[in-house]
Amino acid sequence: MRILTSNALLSCGPWLLAILVSPPLLAKNISYQKVFGPEIPGRYKHPAALEELPNGDLYLVYYGGEGEYETDTAVYGSRRRAGETEWETPHVIADTPHRSEGNAVIWQAPDGRVWLFYVCRYGDTWSTSRIKAKISDDLGKTWSDSVLLTLTEGTMVRNQPIVLHDGKYLLPIYYEHGEDTEFTTAETASGFLRYDPESHVWEELGKITSGEGNLQPGVVEVAPDHLLAYCRRAGGYGPESRGWIVRSESRDGGQTWSPGQFTEFRNPNAAIEFLRWRDDALLLIYNDHMHQRTPLAAALSTDGGKTFPQNVNLVEGPGPYAYPYAIAGSDGKIHLVFTSEGRTVINYATFDESVFSKDK
Repeated sequence: MRILTSNALLSCGPWLLAILVSPPLLAKNISYQKVFGPEIPGRYKHPAALEELPNGDLYLVYYGGEGEYETDTAVYGSRRRAGETEWETPHVIADTPHRSEGNAVIWQAPDGRVWLFYVCRYGDTWSTSRIKAKISDDLGKTWSDSVLLTLTEGTMVRNQPIVLHDGKYLLPIYYEHGEDTEFTTAETASGFLRYDPESHVWEELGKITSGEGNLQPGVVEVAPDHLLAYCRRAGGYGPESRGWIVRSESRDGGQTWSPGQFTEFRNPNAAIEFLRWRDDALLLIYNDHMHQRTPLAAALSTDGGKTFPQNVNLVEGPGPYAYPYAIAGSDGKIHLVFTSEGRTVINYATFDESVFSKDK
């Protein structure tokens, strides 16, 4: 499959329009690839997550089927082998009979074990969900049976874990409340599970609460036991004059969190990505709008998240361009996946620091 730079994308002919209904307008110095679209069975594909494996392969997961609330949904996996540009045809790696699967996260731990975290919905809304997990000891070729990671109703996963300074793993989760498919209540809160790789025990830590609710936290450890989280706002999806990303900090390794506060970053009740790029750089990727999932923007901090002076719109256009999920690759670049076209298309892009250049 051809990799397109932004300049090449804008110069392509009618063949491209057949692939993308609304071609994204990309910032400079981004390489872009459409991974899968409606040509892959199961029209719904959303959201996607990505991991780079030690052999250079990229492994992508998403949940898909006929629709978000259909019971035919399953978690799919696809591999792009090192040195290649084609992605393997997706295949089912997790499926609960008669239940709807949800958000999936793929992550490799320092010991080489690959974890798959995903959501299983037991009722009519996501507030009835639980988190399940599988593991692979052969880089995703085979998977274990599934286990329930949480028993609390409404627990969900969306963002990638991190390794803490003491070697334990921290998995961002959230608690969704509201018996409505289009609205989450103020009780919706972000949270975290901590895993001890020696005892193999998962422990539930403190929640991030805020006035109007928050969910889907991204987290980094800026210093030992000092954690910084950015979260999606809760609520509805209509026109909004005060929709902002929520920020919180912990000074005790995630046991307790400061009350979530609105930031200067706009948020249309859509997923965000927050990760460490290098030792001195933190990256926030989000939809810079109050109620539309376009543009998809990035902001860079080099002072531990105190300020984000560098920013750029990565992807613009009618959209929506949603659910960004990014990793810092071994090549020093950011590898980003996001969905578009009514959650029927998965896109993959890479970029480095030059994307923030203001030179024309």
